[in-house]
Amino acid sequence: MPQLTISSAFDSGAIDVVSLADHRDIQLKIRPDNASEFAQWFHFRLQGAAGLPVNMRFLNAGSSAYPKGWAGYRVAASYDRQHWFRIPTAFDGQEMTAQLTPAAQSVYFAYFEPYSYERHLDLIGFATESDKVAVEHLGLTLDGHDMTLLRITDEDSTTPPAQKKQVWLTARQHPGETMAEWFVEGFLERLLDSDDPVSRVLLSKCVFNVVPNMNPDGAMRGNLRTNAAGANLNREWQAPSLTRSPEVFLVRQKMLEIGVDLFLDAHGDEALPYNFVAGCEGNPIYGARLEGLENAFKSAWMATCPDFQDTEGYDRDQPGEGNLTIATNWVGQQFDCLSYTIEMPFKDNALLPDDEYGWSGERSKKLGASLLLPVLAVADKLR
Repeated sequence: MPQLTISSAFDSGAIDVVSLADHRDIQLKIRPDNASEFAQWFHFRLQGAAGLPVNMRFLNAGSSAYPKGWAGYRVAASYDRQHWFRIPTAFDGQEMTAQLTPAAQSVYFAYFEPYSYERHLDLIGFATESDKVAVEHLGLTLDGHDMTLLRITDEDSTTPPAQKKQVWLTARQHPGETMAEWFVEGFLERLLDSDDPVSRVLLSKCVFNVVPNMNPDGAMRGNLRTNAAGANLNREWQAPSLTRSPEVFLVRQKMLEIGVDLFLDAHGDEALPYNFVAGCEGNPIYGARLEGLENAFKSAWMATCPDFQDTEGYDRDQPGEGNLTIATNWVGQQFDCLSYTIEMPFKDNALLPDDEYGWSGERSKKLGASLLLPVLAVADKLR
């Protein structure tokens, strides 16, 4: 009987091992965030099981943060950490089980295709090579990671700087929602393509302020939803602090300095197998102008990207019931601007399913690239 080992002592690694005595009954528990009770993200490496039928039981799946997220979900797996695929997975309401007969002695499993801190730094490096990009250091997180802002525009355009629209895109307030940074990568690759006519027009009209990773501490620690202090950053926007939520404090401070005309915050949803947006219709300031901008944005995205839809999503807030601790609501209220949360699935897009890969990093990149068209559709109407 070969010796099995499981490790998670690496970037975004997270799992608790209960039993490795039998490859047909590997018992695991999903580890909670380091300073909170949120438990849904996992990422680990199994060694020694080549050619063996492996059955993994996630014993506490039924008491995780979002148990409804396991219905129809499939675990992601990879041998080389570059190419990820989905494996057979089932959930009985209490335990989640996943099966694979590994083709190699080393195989990785994750809740979703990871986006490493090294890749994050590579993304910053890629952007830095463009003369359209200024890289700004906003400050440090509690663990000492850089909070990096990319400011992107065409300085040679004829539009006066004061007339350019300030467009903001943030991602990974919830660090386990790694599809959000894949989304940003695809967005930046197209925005910085000098041969793309949509990009050229947008960069002449707008300044894009992009924070690819709002929560590097949580990402490195293997957290689903919180930072090093246990703060859910997307509930900190009304009163952030440098001691609890410096990530939000620093970004919010920059927003107040330069303004916001359009805000987009990329996320992942555990339960819904669709791409959709959630707005700020519950805000006191919400009215016909913002509703018109929302409809124009959604219509343009649906018309140009079959992966996006507006039928399935969250229930709309009632007037006056918007939660102003959430980024989309606070920014929309503070700046009287079009403000949207973008949600992608952990599972698959039910409208265009992929049996082998499900929703993936590459598909998230394609969706990010498609974002330029709805932005173009509303750019001249933002103020």
